[in-house]
Parts: sequence; structure tokens; C-alpha cells
Amino acid sequence: MTEQPDIEIGPEDLAPREVLEGGRLRRDFIDDIIQAVSENDTGRVHALVEPLHPADVADLIEIVGADCRGRLVHMLGDRLDADTIAELNDWVRDEVIEVMGPTDLANVVTQLDTDDAVAIIEDLEAEQQEQVLSAMPAQDRAAIEEALTYPEDSAGRLMQRDLIAVPEYWTVGQLIDYLREKQDLATDFWEIFVVDPGYRPVGTIRLSWVLRSPRSVLVADLMQREQTLIPVNMDREELALRFQKYGLISAAVVDGAGRLVGMITVDDVVHIISEEAQEDVLKFAGAGEGDINEPVVSTVKTRVQWLVVNCGTAILGSLVIALFEASIEKLVALAILMPIVSSLGGNAGTQTMAVAVRALATGQLTAGNMARMVGREIKVALLNGLLLALLLGVLTTLYFKSVGLGLVIAAAMIINIIVAGLAGVLVPLAMHRIRIDPAVASSVFVTMTTDVMGFLAFLGLATAVGLANLQ
Repeated sequence: MTEQPDIEIGPEDLAPREVLEGGRLRRDFIDDIIQAVSENDTGRVHALVEPLHPADVADLIEIVGADCRGRLVHMLGDRLDADTIAELNDWVRDEVIEVMGPTDLANVVTQLDTDDAVAIIEDLEAEQQEQVLSAMPAQDRAAIEEALTYPEDSAGRLMQRDLIAVPEYWTVGQLIDYLREKQDLATDFWEIFVVDPGYRPVGTIRLSWVLRSPRSVLVADLMQREQTLIPVNMDREELALRFQKYGLISAAVVDGAGRLVGMITVDDVVHIISEEAQEDVLKFAGAGEGDINEPVVSTVKTRVQWLVVNCGTAILGSLVIALFEASIEKLVALAILMPIVSSLGGNAGTQTMAVAVRALATGQLTAGNMARMVGREIKVALLNGLLLALLLGVLTTLYFKSVGLGLVIAAAMIINIIVAGLAGVLVPLAMHRIRIDPAVASSVFVTMTTDVMGFLAFLGLATAVGLANLQ
């Protein structure tokens, strides 16, 4: 057995474990940073930050308060590198960029992959963009300006330009020599793209295949011809679905003529999946971006819009109740029970809506299986309605000693649960059809439908059978 060399581990190798707890920065470490900043002790700040990964430095900048953030950025100096800037939250990144000058920002951007550089520059004001771009080398500037011409959230904005592309008539030996001798190639890659004379991708080769093949083997004989090509204008949600469905590590991005213009890697797609999932959850609640670093005024503007809409739907529900004011006055039990009907209907509608929105987002729900989806949810709603109707009908009868009231609430519950199931599917489908994000607007309309129908069914049935007059 070969004897392994001794490896010395110094204190600096253990430092990250001392400042991290559960993958997060320790509270006492953050307090030390804040104290060093308040004392203007740049040397101590550098010593404390030195062992941190760029992602942890970004977390540190986000965690400290806005009053401390600007001074911390100044004191970090060169430690605030491109990788750290790329990891920053959008709102905090804007604050950091304001502290940095155009030249410093241009130096940072040129160190990033094109997709990360574009993510920073696209959020700048037009004047700031021009200042930063003018301070960049011509080649980097041209690549970023080209990326900015593609639609926002498209593959063209997300793709990297640095990739390895070779002709299929080469041998493995030629490929290896090319990778070793060419100095300006991409440093991080997992697959090599094979292109024809028109620079159209015809296959891919994994690095492991290259390393395990004789030098004389032709690239054409080694490559895998089946590949997933990403159109440059493809939306990022569809892009993420392609990666998830086919288990991709990287994929070629092609223009309208089928020419190779870039590549997407799975690390970028992981960010997309995470961001889209968070966005959908926040949209359901009408909470905007839900970022704790977002300015208060911006947050208020976003949230108040949906609160006003909810106010309108609540008024509509109140108007329905007002129609049956006389019945409620005669039988107080109606006022006690009607929130139960609307609340359970709203919850049932939310359950169905969540399933429908997810199915639309993942491509499971299409025009081809829409009827089957609607039929399935009607069956689920009917069974749930029957079970809840039985439970509430029995409890209401026993508590209020009124069989008629028990039958009315049972019938109203079945009606409202079925309506909730239909609304939970049809509202997201309608939103999707008119190109409105179902996650944004569906909850408001589904809740309105279940509230109104719940009140109308319960109070209407009670009035129709004359329950109030019997008391």
C-alpha cells in the first residue's frame, strides 16, 4: 500500500467551522464584525472575513444593517470580489453597487461568467449601464450587450459564452492537445460540444469519455448525437423543466439558425428552480418579492394592491349576506354557522388551486388532459363534500336541536365544496389561457367564489325552506 503523505492542518483550515453553525454565520461572529466596523478596524474586519467563502461574505453583507453595510463594503476592499457580488441578494446588490464606482464595478463584472455579469448589469439604470460597459474591455462589452438584446428571463440572458466546441473529424488526441495548449479556453466545463462546419451542434462528449478513450479514436465515433438543444429565446421556466425532465448537466443554446451561441449549466438552473418556487409561494399571498431587504415603501405598494382587491371581494361577500339580513335576524344560528361553510369551501378551493397551479407550472396539466383533471377534482370535491356534510349536519343537528338546520348546512357544504373544486381548477386555467400568471391572481378569485357561493348556498337554502320562520 502506498504511504500517504502527512497533511498539516493549520488554524486557518478550521476557521470556517468556528464561524458557521448549521451552515449559517454565528451570531457572535456577526457581532464581532459589526463591532470592528464601528471601531473602523479594517485589519480586524479582513482577518475575520478571510476564511469565509464568497457566499458567506454575501450573507454577512446582507445580514448587517443598512447603516453598517456601506462602511463594511468600503472596508472589505479587494475582498469584495466578483464571486461575492454574484451571490448578493438583488436589493442588497443595488446598495453595494451604489457604493462602488463604475470602474470598480466594471473590473468586478469582467471576472464573472457572462450570465452572472448580465444579471448585475441588467438591473442598472441606463446611464449606469453605459458607464460600466464603457469601462469594460471591448470583447466583454460586446458579449454583454448582445445578451441584453434577448428577452428578460430567456435562455439568452442566462447562458454562458465560454464553452468548448470542436469539429467531429478530430481525434481524441487532437482534442486533448487542444485542451492543453489553448490558453484562453473556459476553465469550468463538463461536456464538450461537437459542431459541424456551420457551427451547429451535432453532439456532445463527456470529459470522462475523453479521458478513457485512446488518442486515435475519432470524435465522431465517441460523441453522443442525441442532445437537448435550448432555443435562445426559451423562457427560463421551460428551460428548468427541460433540465429536470432529461437530467441534464449542461445544454447547448442555439440561435434561430441552429448555430451554437452558448450553454446553460445545471448550477444556473438550480437557482431558477429555487427562485420560481419562492416566487409562486409569495404570489399566492400577494406579498410581492417577500424580501426583507426590500424598501418599506416598495413593499407597501406591492401588498396594498392585493389588499385593496381583497377588500373588494370581501365587500361582495358582505353584500350577499345583506340580502338575507331578515333571515339572520330571526335565526342567529345562521350567523354562527355561515363562516364555517365559506371557510371550508375556501380551504378546499385553495387545495385544488395549488395542485392546478403546480400542474400548469410543471407541464402536467395541458389541453389534452384538462377534462380528465376537471373530472378528477369534481370526484374529489364530491367525496369531501359528502364527508364534511355528514359531519357538520350531525353536529349542527345535535347542538341546535334542529334537523332542518343540519340538512341545510349539509346541502350547502356539498354545493360549496363542489364549486370550490371547479373554481380551483378553472380559474388557474383561465388565467393561464389569457397569459396571466395563475400564481398571482388565482387565489383572490377562488376565495371570492367560495365565499360568495358559501354564503349564497347556506343562507339561500335556509331562507328557501323557511327555517327562520319556523323558530
